[in-house]
Amino acid sequence: MGSRIGIKDVAAAAGVSTTTVSHILNEVEGKRINPETRQRVLETARELGYAPNGLARGLRLKRSNTIGFVSDQIATTPHAGRIILGAQEEAAKHGLLLLMLNTGGDPELERKEIDLLLQRQVDGVLYASMYHRVVEVPERLRSVPTVLLDARSDDPAVPSVVPDEIQGGHTAVSELLRHGHRRIGFINNVDDIPATHGRLEGYRRALAEADIAEDPRLVVAETSEPAGGYRAALTLLRTTPRPTALFCFSDRMAMGVYHAATELGLSIPDDLSVIGFDDQELICDGLFPGLTTVALPHYEMGARAVAQLLALTAAPDQEPGPVAQEMLPCPLVVRASVAPPPRL
Repeated sequence: MGSRIGIKDVAAAAGVSTTTVSHILNEVEGKRINPETRQRVLETARELGYAPNGLARGLRLKRSNTIGFVSDQIATTPHAGRIILGAQEEAAKHGLLLLMLNTGGDPELERKEIDLLLQRQVDGVLYASMYHRVVEVPERLRSVPTVLLDARSDDPAVPSVVPDEIQGGHTAVSELLRHGHRRIGFINNVDDIPATHGRLEGYRRALAEADIAEDPRLVVAETSEPAGGYRAALTLLRTTPRPTALFCFSDRMAMGVYHAATELGLSIPDDLSVIGFDDQELICDGLFPGLTTVALPHYEMGARAVAQLLALTAAPDQEPGPVAQEMLPCPLVVRASVAPPPRL
């Protein structure tokens, strides 16, 4: 195997000094170098197959060109995999690698994994949650730029990227209102998390904007699973007068609504319109008719979190970007489960 091509080899072949080659290949600013010389050095380096020593360059610049990604259970959650993809592809655009670590919710394992990332001198860390929630940033991460992903802190100084739950709920109910529904039920989640409160607020705002008084009987909280959606749907659909449309906290709950509607002899969407939340494609496309839903912007959240981290880890001669607690919009995904209300 031949020896590794170094800067000295490039300099000798291009007929310039090693200092000149170093300045050109490391893109050192403020150096006046003839454009022809620069082009000759770059072409020579390419012809010789020169590969820069990334580790040495990182040590000079005090950067490792790696980002840590610490999650609780995202890596084992299929519908959230696009968060990882968004973060990976955004990092790759800037020549950065993502080091993925999954804690499984184990605090001791999380401590060890964070220590490992710090030992590797990562440029920053994405601290991600399987679902939108308020978290405490681990003390060990205070020493490195950190952005929360699908999670936020009560501390406004901690940057984060989360879905806009209020807007998402408002979008879902507005779609039902647009089709003419006036009696709309909401099957909410029982857990005390931001999504529970945000989606309910969006539901209420949309009704208020349409001058529809909220009926407390049309809001039922259950466990966010098919069985919970089934139980809540039976309760709501036995209300007099019954709702003509149901907005569900999750696609999984909407699955239960489909079962309840069939049991009661109701056809979707002719007798009952249904909208979910999450856009879990295996569920939404697997139901018949296909489930109209509101998508969580997983890919966009991953990409935006990396962009925020890059702003925080700006080069020493640049001003770091502003800290932002960013909320991304949740788009409507139209399928076939919504139609105008029946004449009751």
